[in-house]
Amino acid sequence: MTEKNRKIHKIAVGSLITAGVLAAGIYLLWRYEYLSQFFCVDNIVGLIPVALVVVAVLSVAALCFIPYRKATAPLSVALAVVFALSAALFPNALRANWWLDYGQVMTTDSQPDISVYEPFKEGSRLAALDEPSTLVLDEDLPRLDGAIALYPVYAAFAQAVYDEQAYSPDRVIMTNTLKAYSGVISGERDVIFVAGASESQMKEAEKAGAELVFTPIGREAFVFIVADGNPVDNLDYQQIKNIYSGKTAYWRTLGWEEGGRIIAFQRPEGSGSQTGIQGIMKDIPLVAPQPLPDRSLIGTNSLMQQITVTWKGVQSALGYSYKYYATEMYSNPSAKLLSIDGVAPTQENITDGSYPFVVDFYAVTNGQPTGNVRALIDWIISPQGQELISKTGYAPIN
Repeated sequence: MTEKNRKIHKIAVGSLITAGVLAAGIYLLWRYEYLSQFFCVDNIVGLIPVALVVVAVLSVAALCFIPYRKATAPLSVALAVVFALSAALFPNALRANWWLDYGQVMTTDSQPDISVYEPFKEGSRLAALDEPSTLVLDEDLPRLDGAIALYPVYAAFAQAVYDEQAYSPDRVIMTNTLKAYSGVISGERDVIFVAGASESQMKEAEKAGAELVFTPIGREAFVFIVADGNPVDNLDYQQIKNIYSGKTAYWRTLGWEEGGRIIAFQRPEGSGSQTGIQGIMKDIPLVAPQPLPDRSLIGTNSLMQQITVTWKGVQSALGYSYKYYATEMYSNPSAKLLSIDGVAPTQENITDGSYPFVVDFYAVTNGQPTGNVRALIDWIISPQGQELISKTGYAPIN
């Protein structure tokens, strides 16, 4: 091969490799919505994935076209290292996962008083039927557990169906979503009432050899919450994804010039509402919790209380929950629910499905339900069970 042909061959191969890396980079930026949402990226951390793709493409291009000489060997090694680092750091950059200490921005709510929803308790706030239940269980009462937001629902089921003389408090408990899933997987609970399982919970079940069976029993709205001092009343779906993927970090991008940085709170992994936001993000990685601008904002570490915190003269926090919990069980009178795509999370919009973030909640068993567990679940999806769901404040499944 002549010198000229070698040069042509090198240029052709280098061009193909560069084009391939460029195509892969463009695909990644398209796949994770950086191309379509580029002008909504308003912070340096959010631009890092784009920068890493550019650096990777340029380093490969330079590596392909620099002359192969002894004197250029260190540069070639350096370029190869830059490309490798760019590729290795890209997944981290998608989650903006750069800090060791996040300032406890992932919050847990202090528990509301659930004693007012205890079955067979005088003065209980539980919803009740206007007629006797068509199902009465007086032995082998199923052991119930679930999410805190659903405790008023399944406690109402127990009060309606369980014989009071046969009932004992250990039949109906409330831990939380994470512990409830562990309980049904281990066989300590017969039925749990929760939102859908997270990936980690499904893996836990698979590892234990448990077959989780999900029976939809009702619907609820997943809502986004801000302080009532926030002039933003509506966000669209894409704006939500931009915020929680780290692309948009300032309220000015959403039309509130004085809003400053968005303090976007999250919930612990495995909680019902965290699984909810993961479902909304779909295949777009959820940004890692970002450091708080000030330690004083940790406060009670309760999302429903932190949402109205004032920082530098504005209430710049954003959070999420399920509507019933946020408005009935642990409400904050200084907070408000946002409309999404112009649709408010009203009961009517939840029932007809026009509100975009309506999710089912489930009665979950380990294996196909049998005996009294089967009878209870069948009753829950009957008109009487659905009536209790509606009276509690949720939307029935049918």
